[in-house]
Amino acid sequence: MSEVAEPALAGVPVTAVLQALADATRLRMVRALADGGERLCGALEEQLPKATRSHHLKVLREAGVTHTRAVGTGRYVSLRRDELDQHFPGLLAAVLAATEPAPTPA
Repeated sequence: MSEVAEPALAGVPVTAVLQALADATRLRMVRALADGGERLCGALEEQLPKATRSHHLKVLREAGVTHTRAVGTGRYVSLRRDELDQHFPGLLAAVLAATEPAPTPA
């Protein structure tokens, strides 16, 4: 098992986090990880081509939003929620609440 390089959040400006979350695809990925679980990279946004999915995951990782753990040839992604909340209190919760999908009418 190995860790993939990611920045310390103390050195990440809030604008980098906001820019990473501004993309609809990346926001869906973050929403999928918001339950606190860990997902195999290929299980996020499965309809995307692998290269596109990898690009979005790289942007999230480099902005300090996600943590990636390598196991063999697999990559598991989780949200760095505790760290994000410590460095940017309320930011992630506010973004997720403000962008919550509208309920579908019954």
